[in-house]
Amino acid sequence: MKKVALIKGDGTGPELVDAMLLVLKASGAKAEFVTCEAGAEWWERRGGESMVPEETWAALEGADCCFKGPTTTLTGPGTPRSVAVSIRTRFDLYANVRPIKTFPNQVGPLGEVDFVMVREGTEGLYAGIEYRLSDDAAVAVRLITKAKSEKVTRFALEEAKRRGWKKLVAVSKANILKLTDGIFLDAARRNLKAFPGVELEEILIDNFSQQLVKNPQRFNQTVIVGTNLFMDILSEEASGLVGSIGMICSANFGDDYAMFEPAHGSTPKYAGKDKVDPTATILSAAWMLEYVGERRAGRAVREATMGVISEGKDVTYDLGGRSGTRGMAQAIAKRLR
Repeated sequence: MKKVALIKGDGTGPELVDAMLLVLKASGAKAEFVTCEAGAEWWERRGGESMVPEETWAALEGADCCFKGPTTTLTGPGTPRSVAVSIRTRFDLYANVRPIKTFPNQVGPLGEVDFVMVREGTEGLYAGIEYRLSDDAAVAVRLITKAKSEKVTRFALEEAKRRGWKKLVAVSKANILKLTDGIFLDAARRNLKAFPGVELEEILIDNFSQQLVKNPQRFNQTVIVGTNLFMDILSEEASGLVGSIGMICSANFGDDYAMFEPAHGSTPKYAGKDKVDPTATILSAAWMLEYVGERRAGRAVREATMGVISEGKDVTYDLGGRSGTRGMAQAIAKRLR
């Protein structure tokens, strides 16, 4: 039996994770969940230099993977780095993956889309290297390395090959950030040589942003890869093509560890209101089941979720329904049974 470290998170995180566990129980999944503390709410009670306590690090290291509910990232000098960034850095989870695919009976105003966005997850501006030069000025360092650029672009190419797709799009601002994005693009070009039949398109981030809302179908059956901050922003923009960020599942992969999470935040203003769409959390869990070898259960959870969304009855308000978080989860669980 595989062991999964489970962080319920902040805000709406606990109710979303509880809804997800209800669905997984109905699927017959056998993974063992070990619940751990982490997040802004824990830190505000306990304090310290990290939002992840030492006992949680021990649980994470003793598990086969991690599932993290949405957590709150605090702003302002002196607050710790986010839970997600901390875990990605600790376990070298260099590839953050967000599939963007139109849901059944939920076609957006710009039409059907189907592509995958791969984000480098450990460096760039998220390295958190900042200096105050004076009372009136500060500087942030954008760290880009050959090693991480090699890893994430190879991962993206392997994802394209696995899906049978023929194109990789590399997003950059290399006409301005000539050294850092130069390293990133050089890595993509080198790795491309080992993937005959896959085409590389290099595109500037401003043009890509325009094309994403002008003609998103041009990216269908394509893997899109970029550096940390660029792809964080672009993947959230892309989520609007299929509904909202509340529907986007996400996974973070390293060489021998993974963390699964909904792509959205903790939405504390909705905490306890049984309102938030559980789709991203449940689909992230389905992906996690497949990762730990429970492919049948993972596939069943995904199909049941899509079935409920397709019917459009027992879904949350953002999908045109009147169900709450738990009600939608119960409908998915019923379909599984």
